[in-house]
Formats: sequence, C-alpha cells, structure tokens
Amino acid sequence: MAGCVTPAARAGQPEELDRAIHDAIAGFPGKVCLAAKNLDSGKTYGLLPDQRVRTASTIKLPIMTAVFEEVERSRARWSEELTLTSSAKAPGSGVLRELSDGVRLPLRDLVRLMIVVSDNTATNLVLDRVPPDTVNAEMDRLGLPQTRCLRKIAGEQRDPAAFGASKAALLPENAGFGIGVSTPHEMVELLEKLEQGKVVSPGASKEMIEILKRQQYKDGIGRHLGNMAVASKSGALDHLRSDVGIVYSPKGRIAIAITCEDLPNVDYSPDNPGLLLISKLARTLIDKLAQ
Repeated sequence: MAGCVTPAARAGQPEELDRAIHDAIAGFPGKVCLAAKNLDSGKTYGLLPDQRVRTASTIKLPIMTAVFEEVERSRARWSEELTLTSSAKAPGSGVLRELSDGVRLPLRDLVRLMIVVSDNTATNLVLDRVPPDTVNAEMDRLGLPQTRCLRKIAGEQRDPAAFGASKAALLPENAGFGIGVSTPHEMVELLEKLEQGKVVSPGASKEMIEILKRQQYKDGIGRHLGNMAVASKSGALDHLRSDVGIVYSPKGRIAIAITCEDLPNVDYSPDNPGLLLISKLARTLIDKLAQ
C-alpha cells in the first residue's frame, strides 16, 4: 500500500530524495503519508502530503496553540486550577489517571503534561477548559482548515462520538478519524509558523517550541539523531504511528510530519515497524533536504 503513488503525483520532487524515500518504504506493510520542509532553504518534499489522516496524539500540538491563544487574549489564566475527576481520566499515555480524584492542577502544568508525556487525562482536562471548537477556530485563524480537533479521549465505558465532540466531529466526512484529523502538509505549516514566531505571539511560539523539545517520546523522528535538538509530538494508535516535529540540523531546520497507517499488528514496543520507518524516513529527509 505504501507504493500507491503514481509517477504524476511524484513529479517535481527532488529525484534523489524521491528515490531514497520509495526505497525506504518498499515492502512496508502499511500506508505512508509525509511532508517535510527545510525552513532555511525552502526545499520541500511530500508523499501524499494532503491526505487527511488520523492525528492520534499529534492533535495535542494544535490544542496547545489554542490554549496559548486563550491565555494571550486573557480568556484563560495559566495559574487557574482545574480539578481532576474520574470522568476526565483516560486510558493510554500519561500519569494523571493514577492520581486521586479532587487533585487540582494549574492549566500551565496540564498543558506541559499533555505534551511532554502525552498525558491523555491532562488533555481531557484542558479540553474541558478550552473546548475542541475553540481549537478549531484557532486552526481556522492560522489558515489550517483540514486540522480539526474532534473530541476528547474516551475510555471503553464512554461513547467516543459523544465525548466532548466538536461541531466538526458531527460531519460525515470526519467519521472514523478518532480524536483528530489533519494532513502532513498542514502539520508542517503549523510547525513552520511556530518556528517563525507567528503562532499567538513570538514569545508564545518560542515557549511552545521549548515544550516540544522536552517531549519524551523520541522513538520516531528523534530516534537516531545524536545531539541534534528535536521539537516534536508523536502519536500512536493500535494500527498507526505518527510524529511531527522540527529537527535542528547543522544544515537547516527541517520540519517533518509522518503518518504510518494500516499497520497489520498491534505492537506498543519502541521497535514498532512504524516507528522504525519514521526514524529511517526522518534521517533520509534530513540528509537530503539539508544538502
């Protein structure tokens, strides 16, 4: 499935890079969509870059931008405390679900937990304060109409479709995308705007980049990059791995968004084939786009 790109779709791509990417995904048992850009030279590469994909936890990056906007506009305060409840607790990544109900945490700490350890419960608490529709309004303001936060993160005992659903979640074309939908191209655009200081404010953009640099899941883009700084946010579902981020290479800042879907097996180990491929593709993109 990874090789389902026609020659016409590949026209205009850097030939050497295009060949290297397709060699890397040859035989991969899934679908690969990606976009990348050297933010210094302007060189780009895409493989189905405008394909709408499930975001998994990479939607937490747009959520974070919306919170920063709300604080900037004095519609929220970093110091305001939100209360942990059993209804907010979500399975999957994070630590807050292990804490006692009634614990109160500042909004700033919840946003950091949402990104740094991809805490799903922190995400639900944040979305209680800054709802998905507010996130989507911020994406519209940034010119990213395909990037939609659809709902909160539901456990087995909840109806996912009704759990904090946005207006976008009710549209037929968004059925089946889970908590969020975007495209690799739009994720790279968002990363570029952050790096340029054009999201909320220069200071807010810089702070968000620093939070992304502290993100602890580095098994995808950041897997084999040595001492290169990486500002990233990863995502995982049973049959999907994704990663979006900026790599600060010596020859340029490379913004990358990669989604590997339709993985045949459920594997949450660091050596999931999707993660291994994302790492290989990131290395190739950095080497070729930084030339």
